[in-house]
Amino acid sequence: MTGPSPLSSPAPLDLAALRPRLPSPVVELADERFARRGVRLLLKRDDLIHPRLPGNKWRKLEPNLRAAAASGRSTLLTFGGAYSNHLRATAAAGRLLGFATIGVVRGDELADRPLNWSLARCAADGMRLRFVDRATYRRKTEPEVLAALGADGCHVVPEGGSNAAAVHGCAVLGRELADVLGPGDVAAVACGTGGTLAGLAAGLGEGTRALGFPVLKGGFLGTEVERLQTAAFGGRRGDWSLDDRFHGGGYARTTPELDAFADDFAARHGLPPERLYVAKALYGLTTLAEEGAFAPGTTIAAVITGGPDPEPEPEPDPEAEPGQG
Repeated sequence: MTGPSPLSSPAPLDLAALRPRLPSPVVELADERFARRGVRLLLKRDDLIHPRLPGNKWRKLEPNLRAAAASGRSTLLTFGGAYSNHLRATAAAGRLLGFATIGVVRGDELADRPLNWSLARCAADGMRLRFVDRATYRRKTEPEVLAALGADGCHVVPEGGSNAAAVHGCAVLGRELADVLGPGDVAAVACGTGGTLAGLAAGLGEGTRALGFPVLKGGFLGTEVERLQTAAFGGRRGDWSLDDRFHGGGYARTTPELDAFADDFAARHGLPPERLYVAKALYGLTTLAEEGAFAPGTTIAAVITGGPDPEPEPEPDPEAEPGQG
């Protein structure tokens, strides 16, 4: 495949024109499962930052968009599965800010099928979709594969959006929470690729810890968070840890217990949690609170990285990639 020729930078990049809601609001949630343990629960409503670029999608893409514009590249090339939140956000950012976008989609068998609602939205926002077989997709970071995909002249954003620039963007989230959390308090987030946790932990104030809830099984994420922090800051930053018990079987998978929790949370608070990431983090926090894992007087801030999709959730894909973390 031949790639796009290098284009001049979109003139001039004005992210303020998108009117992002920053800092995102923090609201206190009255939940007796926390209150009876003497624990205060806050929600960091990053899902309200922008209707098309919510949560950590804004925080990860914003520095990458600036880097692309500064380098004179006006085409973004990135990767994702058939229901990727990251692909949709990148396509929307391209349309809103004048970037061309290319989405490399895992699964060449999808090329001859009607587009699902998620890929159709990407296409409607102007993204060119390139379907590749799964073996090629697993090699997507190799120079020869990138060359064949036409990445020359593009600003390449990794799968899930997590790179050193994205980590710096997510550090702003930690600095926002440092205004409401203190020593002994906890900031919690669901984790996919690890970029949000890497930045969040780095931005928090001293004595505040970050807790990540992986949505994939496999136990690999700690190494990835350390790699990202090293790329962004030269080494590990902040006090962070992971709890691997609440992935529900893996990405896009769930359990009856998790579904029941999400339904109950929506009924209690009038806020249906996004199921693939946010519900798992909230379920983990609630379980830990009921186990007595947090000392009385602790304030917990749960980062709401995205809202429920307007369409039915995807079928589980054993090779599906994370999109929000």
